[in-house]
Amino acid sequence: MKQNDITKAALIGDSPAAVSEEELGLINGYARRALTADEVYVFSVVLCDNDVDRDGERFTVESLFALEKLFVGKTGIMDHNPSAQNQKARIFACRVESVPGRVTATGDDYFRLTARAYMPKTEDNRSLIDAIDSGIVKEVSVGCAVEKTVCSICGEEQGLCAHQKGERYSGKLCCGELQNPLDAYEWSFVAVPAQKAAGVVKSAKGKEGSMEQILKKLEEGGNLLLSESECRKLCGYIGNLKQSAKDGVFYRDSLTAEVLRLSAAVQPDISRETMESVAKSLNISQLKEVKTAFEKQKQQAYAPVPQLLGKQSKQKTESFGQFTI
Repeated sequence: MKQNDITKAALIGDSPAAVSEEELGLINGYARRALTADEVYVFSVVLCDNDVDRDGERFTVESLFALEKLFVGKTGIMDHNPSAQNQKARIFACRVESVPGRVTATGDDYFRLTARAYMPKTEDNRSLIDAIDSGIVKEVSVGCAVEKTVCSICGEEQGLCAHQKGERYSGKLCCGELQNPLDAYEWSFVAVPAQKAAGVVKSAKGKEGSMEQILKKLEEGGNLLLSESECRKLCGYIGNLKQSAKDGVFYRDSLTAEVLRLSAAVQPDISRETMESVAKSLNISQLKEVKTAFEKQKQQAYAPVPQLLGKQSKQKTESFGQFTI
């Protein structure tokens, strides 16, 4: 199965609460020496949720509970730059929580993954702490890996079916569902305008890409190296396209045959060769339009005429005299 590396934008929570003894114990589990409550700055972060983001994707609730464990202990850095100097904070607790009365774009109950993080109160961190407290720094993005992204309509791997993200099928919104998280890398402070809590930014980090990413590589041209998994995925995608093309040809041939049959009945002065030439130049929508028009003409031309008029006036009877008994 493919492994998707993604980053998702999220938000820093409301003003920090006082550090409890239990939280201080969790924090000191990562410290080399025992820290006091006065030495640490603690705040909440909404990492991700189960709502549909601007990429048309969402985490399932099961994925949120898996990430709840994976993000504990992960470091917070600046602008996704994984250097030791950029380490600013660390998550010491996570929990999935529901928000009563709120629903997602798909109509499901809303769930989000909220983390508690800390950073030492040092001079180096003072400006960042002030920026968080003043609401200047509100956004973070998270990096994690998921096993697959599937279509919410049919359950197939995203990109291998005919359903399109953002479209509705029988009233149900189509989106990509991020399933089976494998790892959580980091979360990062970023200078990005506020977006949905579930985030909007993704990046492929050298692992197997989605079908959309593979097609984008092909469109860009140049040398292209695909992994074995990506090759299988591309072959499956091409196979589906071939089958769809066969179905399309069969449907067009059937529609053309029906148009030619109706044409012989309602337009006998037009030769079959001429109609075949005309039909070849038309697209499916135009062929359906011609078929509908011919069907109406046939119904009018072969409409039944009453032979027994019953009690009719003499004048009206004369108009159908040839059928009068």
